Amino acid sequence: MVEWKSTKAAVYRAKSGALKPVFDIDGVELKDLLHIEDQKRALYENTQRFLEGKSASHALLWGSRGTGKSSLVKALLNRFYEEGLRVVEIFREDLRALPDISDEIRGEPYRFIIFCDDISFEAGDASYKALKSVIEGSIELPPKNVLVYATSNRRHMIPEFHTDNEGTIVKSGEIHYSDAVEEKISLSDRFGLWLSFYQGTFSEYLEIVDSYFPHLDEEKRALVHTAAKRYAGLRASRSGRTARQFFELFGDKF
Repeated sequence: MVEWKSTKAAVYRAKSGALKPVFDIDGVELKDLLHIEDQKRALYENTQRFLEGKSASHALLWGSRGTGKSSLVKALLNRFYEEGLRVVEIFREDLRALPDISDEIRGEPYRFIIFCDDISFEAGDASYKALKSVIEGSIELPPKNVLVYATSNRRHMIPEFHTDNEGTIVKSGEIHYSDAVEEKISLSDRFGLWLSFYQGTFSEYLEIVDSYFPHLDEEKRALVHTAAKRYAGLRASRSGRTARQFFELFGDKF
């Protein structure tokens, strides 16, 4: 059993079939996350309402890789831990354990985010149905102290193919989707809050780089920008993750 009074987060381990407390947690703060102000505000307010016992939504954070989706959830945990927020992380392949995890934390006096990071489902994978049941419940209502926050590169989390639309027809101006399309949309529809994340401009990327090098003079900053642009070109990415990786690799050279 996890001692939640002194534990911020836990991760589900399938081998032991139990939650493992996590103590070494990324200390990222909301102020560290640049150029996602609208997303920060929306998820902050949703989480705050949840902690206050008001209506709040399950959230799907989707979009480009490395743009701060996972970091935002971690930052909210660091911000609201003292107010009773806890996080349980579970991997896609373990989703069938979600009902048991929900049973375990349902009676706790804390508010829990079930965190599903970088989640997607291949064709024929039915494990997402466990996620649907935890969000909306079955005969038993879902626990009031649990929300699901999921991140994904895909808006619907499930691959979509042209063949899915072969049964779609338009009748009297009304679109009738095929069963395949309806099934795939139904999963993401269970998340009341959708937040999209995109790669920013080169100027925004360099602002994030600058946040890691706050004390450089103009000459060194120009050198950093040149090297950071070259690194972003090699990675084909201008994300916050790329900026952090650049700092980790070259931070001691400037």
